[in-house]
Amino acid sequence: MSIQVEVLSCIRHPNMFLLLGARPEYGILVYEYMDYGSLEDELFRRGNTPPIPWSVRFKIAAEIATGLLFLHQAKPEPLVHRDLKPANILLNHNYVSKISDVGLARLVPPSVANSVTKYRMTSTAGTFCYIDPEYQQTGMLGVKSDIYSLGIMLLQIITAKPPMGLTHHVERAIERGTFAEMLDPAGTDWPVEEALSFAKLALKCAELRRKERPDLGMVILPELNQLRNFGHAHQENAGGGIFGTAPHSSSISHQRMRSLTNQDQVSSNSICSAPCLSSADS
Repeated sequence: MSIQVEVLSCIRHPNMFLLLGARPEYGILVYEYMDYGSLEDELFRRGNTPPIPWSVRFKIAAEIATGLLFLHQAKPEPLVHRDLKPANILLNHNYVSKISDVGLARLVPPSVANSVTKYRMTSTAGTFCYIDPEYQQTGMLGVKSDIYSLGIMLLQIITAKPPMGLTHHVERAIERGTFAEMLDPAGTDWPVEEALSFAKLALKCAELRRKERPDLGMVILPELNQLRNFGHAHQENAGGGIFGTAPHSSSISHQRMRSLTNQDQVSSNSICSAPCLSSADS
């Protein structure tokens, strides 16, 4: 466990939530401050926040996949997050997304980290509706366990709907030719063709059988990057920014205090005593 905490506390990547320090004796972790809070809050417009433009949603999706690929390519051992969901994606003042809550992440031996061979866990972890069905049923963990969670989250990014039964609703809408009605109505000027491609990719990620889910680095991220570039070009042509200044403020600049649960408690000598993982290592 101490080795796991050492690695997790030293992750450095633009799309990973940054742990600045810790005071375990007081049950406190210190994180960077994220102006817009969670993706979940923004998608469901809690606090009467403005809707996220579709182009920014495409960007956020690509950033999440980028951060996830970094975890899966971590050395010496890949990391499987195990609890990907909109509540664990945080957004800064520029709407740069960062993966947080890696406390459930599991180091997986490189020899069993691919999509064919799995690693048996004694107990499952994660959030209902986002957990890989194969992992939930068998305890067999692999990097594609995260891909299922990613697929559900991608569908939520464009629909702003709860995860329960979402894959079924989207599939049925596509079959009936009513897919445009599934898109978040709070958004405007949706490019339906590109959004449909986005949805079909998400559905592939959320396949029940792990072997049928696409590869993150070879398939998912390239397609999401294409959609991000499409959205970026749209933004440039429109000549506008994202939102202007962030609506949230805090007297604690670049820091967030967060209480540790009993399961998250770590010893003081386990923080950053191991070589840090950075994006240059991936």
